Amino acid sequence: MTDKKISEVSLLNFSAIGDQRGKLISLESSKNIPFNIERVYYLFDTIKGAERGFHAHIDLQQIAICISGSCTMDVESIKGKTSYTLNTPNKGLFMRGLVWREIKNFSDGCVLMVLADAHYTEDDYIRKYSSFKQFLTKLVSQTETGKQ
Repeated sequence: MTDKKISEVSLLNFSAIGDQRGKLISLESSKNIPFNIERVYYLFDTIKGAERGFHAHIDLQQIAICISGSCTMDVESIKGKTSYTLNTPNKGLFMRGLVWREIKNFSDGCVLMVLADAHYTEDDYIRKYSSFKQFLTKLVSQTETGKQ
């Protein structure tokens, strides 16, 4: 496990190579993906108006890539709340540690792929927003007092 006091979100750009036949993006552990990939899953055929996520992780690192269509990811970390529109396969949303996520506005044909640095474990989930806020408040306090 990594340091549980982490709360980070950033947008990653992936280089595409191609020619008149089309484009290709290669994703490689510890190269353009900042961790070893242990799990891959994807959301598809999401019904109109559906919303997903509504949880945080304590220690997990993930990258969400919309490989087809589009969706919106609202995230909250130690730096506050931000909304991202994911609508291109050459950008990925990197989330590490304590990050609340809500996914909505799925377009028709949306395929959202997620890469993770660990296998699924329920113990890493925070499913109540109020519990997330308690963890975040503690993290902010530790950061301000230099106890990180």
